[in-house]
Amino acid sequence: MERARPLTLLLASVLAAGGLAALTPAAQAADSELARNGGFEAGLEGWTCTAGSGAVVSSPVHSGTKALQATPAGSDNARCSQTVTVKPNSTYTLSGWVRGSYVYLGAAGTGTTDVSTWTGSAPDWQKLSTGFTTGASTTSVTIYTHGWYGTPAYQADDLSLYGPGGDPVQLPAAPTGLAAGSPTSTSVPLTWTAVPGATSYKVYKGGAAVATVTGTSYTATGLAPATSHTFQISAVNSAGESAKSAAVTATTTSGGGGNPGLPAHALVGYLHASFANGSGYTRMADVPESWDVINLAFGEPTSVTSGDIRFSLCPATECPNVESVTDFKAAIKAKQAAGKKVLISIGGQNGQVQLSTTTARDAFVSSVSKIIDEYGLDGLDIDFEGHSLSLQTGDTDFRSPTSPVIVNLIQAVKTLKAKYGSGFVLTMAPETFFVQLGYQYYGSGPWGGQDPRAGAYLPVIHALRDDLTLLHVQDYNSGSIMGLDNQYHSMGGADFHIAMTDMLLTGFPVAGNTDRFFPALRADQVAIGLPASTQAGNGHTTPAEVNKALNCLTRKTDCGTYRTHGTWPALRGLMTWSINWDRYNQWEFSRNFDAYTWS
Repeated sequence: MERARPLTLLLASVLAAGGLAALTPAAQAADSELARNGGFEAGLEGWTCTAGSGAVVSSPVHSGTKALQATPAGSDNARCSQTVTVKPNSTYTLSGWVRGSYVYLGAAGTGTTDVSTWTGSAPDWQKLSTGFTTGASTTSVTIYTHGWYGTPAYQADDLSLYGPGGDPVQLPAAPTGLAAGSPTSTSVPLTWTAVPGATSYKVYKGGAAVATVTGTSYTATGLAPATSHTFQISAVNSAGESAKSAAVTATTTSGGGGNPGLPAHALVGYLHASFANGSGYTRMADVPESWDVINLAFGEPTSVTSGDIRFSLCPATECPNVESVTDFKAAIKAKQAAGKKVLISIGGQNGQVQLSTTTARDAFVSSVSKIIDEYGLDGLDIDFEGHSLSLQTGDTDFRSPTSPVIVNLIQAVKTLKAKYGSGFVLTMAPETFFVQLGYQYYGSGPWGGQDPRAGAYLPVIHALRDDLTLLHVQDYNSGSIMGLDNQYHSMGGADFHIAMTDMLLTGFPVAGNTDRFFPALRADQVAIGLPASTQAGNGHTTPAEVNKALNCLTRKTDCGTYRTHGTWPALRGLMTWSINWDRYNQWEFSRNFDAYTWS
């Protein structure tokens, strides 16, 4: 921060220039310090730091008695920011003192070119400075500092934004004209009148905020069928949030995606039908009555990009006790007569499927239909893993994907659903990488080196949510994942399953952007995916921990350290890899499910 010149010198310079008329223009004279609490003497007042990364320290400091210290994590760059009111078409200088490795200082939302500056190494205090000119309609900018992922803590002090102050921003009025369009069984479209001065709108359902949008329309999805839902809207700008609008109530229709023919709480398992491994081959007729949905693993492609899917029983050379095709089909019919659902599962760890062309899309529809028809199956399970899904460069909004492999998959599944009708059972078994990791990294491959496929299932789930019977994310073979509490949770314990499932049932901002809020699924659409034994996958969870997770999610008891955002007694159930491994483990998983008391 520069010192002011003595008044005598200022007057002398004015007189030498020809009198008071030579003073700088009014806009220049109005320049002032706009950053609030830039020296952090008032703690973090005025500043917001991501993931709780910021703190105020008394040493080291550049001046005064306090400074900011922020600590990046593997998935967070410790960004601390402040929104400042400015004038359009005006010039500003941003500066600050920083200390540490890879420290950034910048401004966003300038209306022209956003700016930033950084240092790769500042073992002692180093000044960073940059400037910008605001756009013709810009009334606020966000100034920020951040570190880099996984690097040590950095310090910042004496942050300054100097320039003409903007006019005070008025709190927006409450929105008017809120109206509900024609509901479906699981969605309600909403529209309202624009509010002058609003930069975004919050959508409330039943009094709880569920989304933030920038436009004047929103479709609430993932709703329970045949149920009344109440909505309100508020307007937001840098001054704060308005009062809520008058409420509007809409009732969803009956039917829709639903859960055709499933019990209130179902057990889903994969049957190794086409291959052998250490778990041994299990005949369809020998699958116990515990299993409500049996996914045949796997239908596999003739090539990665062909879209042509084939299925056949395990060869007798690999599975000596394999039944005949005739007996297999008869056993399927017997299971269906007992109320069970049998699906073809496509993909798996080794079955990479990329529908990158419309030809592959059409081949997928044709070949999957042949399998369903030949074996008399009830539907389809999508178990795409690895490189089967990818986001196109620039994809940042799950609501409007452009990646061909995503778009073609959505179109193919919708075609199958339309062909087989409301009784068609559609399930998905994505890995946490493709779903919950979208909370941190969706569409951000080039940014920070993160894999661009992170969260790539989100557009598929969103587009098919009204057709989706069950989503059972694989809560295994995964690293630690951040929950809505901004804490990392590790596999194998109740907390991991609680946190991951709570994200699906609560909804979550995608890559931290509240404008791209992934809406909640219905509880009856969600099952928890677990390995049946220690041999089946990393992240095996003991029956006691499984029960704790179910207790927390369905009745809010045994919740441990994670606090859920709701209680969901209608949670559909559990999925496991696999029926074969459960048999290998003396049926521990299914016996525990059978013994569990849901209410």
